[in-house]
Amino acid sequence: MNTEIIKIQPGDGPVSEEDDAKLKAAGEILRRGGLVAFPTETVYGLGGDALNPTSSKRIYAAKGRPSDNPLIVHIYRFEDIYKITGDVPEEARRIADAFWPGPLTMILPKSDAVPYETTGGLDTVAIRMPSHPAAQKLIEYSGGYIAAPSANTSGKPSPTVAKYVVEDMMGRIDAIIDGGEVGIGLESTIIDLTVSPPQILRPGYITREKLSAVLGTVDTDATILRADSGQAPKAPGMKYRHYAPRGELTIVEGTPEQVREYINREAAADHVAGEKTGIIGTEEMLSGYTADVVKSVGSRRDEDSIARHLYTILREFDDEGVTKIYSEGFSTDGFGQAIMNRLLKAAGHKVVKL
Repeated sequence: MNTEIIKIQPGDGPVSEEDDAKLKAAGEILRRGGLVAFPTETVYGLGGDALNPTSSKRIYAAKGRPSDNPLIVHIYRFEDIYKITGDVPEEARRIADAFWPGPLTMILPKSDAVPYETTGGLDTVAIRMPSHPAAQKLIEYSGGYIAAPSANTSGKPSPTVAKYVVEDMMGRIDAIIDGGEVGIGLESTIIDLTVSPPQILRPGYITREKLSAVLGTVDTDATILRADSGQAPKAPGMKYRHYAPRGELTIVEGTPEQVREYINREAAADHVAGEKTGIIGTEEMLSGYTADVVKSVGSRRDEDSIARHLYTILREFDDEGVTKIYSEGFSTDGFGQAIMNRLLKAAGHKVVKL
């Protein structure tokens, strides 16, 4: 398959007239059943017509994704929600008013308009309204409903720049919209509104604290930071290993001195054994590390920067042939919970507690 690369102005500013024409053409590809990768404010998505079962099957095939791992349906205006769900509770309206468009996905009962191929066989549907202007235009021009998981080969780190979409999807899909680097860098928060109280199934930029301020009591799925979820996934990222680099990743938790000493000792031993070693460190501790490749993920005082850089660093380690990776652990409060959730998935829950 020939994959077209469509370049648009980077960033989240208004869509230019020239880019609008490009997005309209990409929307026609989706209307015809094709697949188009595109930037959102979180990560790049791999889009297909959410109401076309053949398109959803093509998404799973392109990613190598298990077919019981549900896809998120992206809309560009709230009223479109009524076509794809049989029930819009008051909680959905309240959090949509507070957080849409934005990095929040809600789970509701699906309507007959949504094929089971899109929902992974479930009677629920995951719905999101992204805030990225190009994503909004693409959804509108495609007919209003785009199913879009992250635009990477299943299990690998999600792409935050088009370079890695090209690496994974070239020759597998119809087009890739290159809109530069995305803003947030981690996938959306997912909240299940079919249970009471509502439950967070995947942490993200919209934290439990923010949701509780709107909804009152909000639970968090107990397996978010654990490895023992054997249930059928109700939302993307719950069951399977995700976000993983090719190298073996270990998370190290303890005091700064303990973490630095342990990582340096293990990295040195790995180097002697012939491994290429990499360290993910924060600005506060970076100067104390020694390895083949040492990368800063950002400052502990700025969790947004850590989230924005994490997946790119994991991809860069792949580019550089790193085979053993060590990372500092992070807080599990607020947005830090989302960062640790992704790191734990990437490491296969391999954690050293000192």
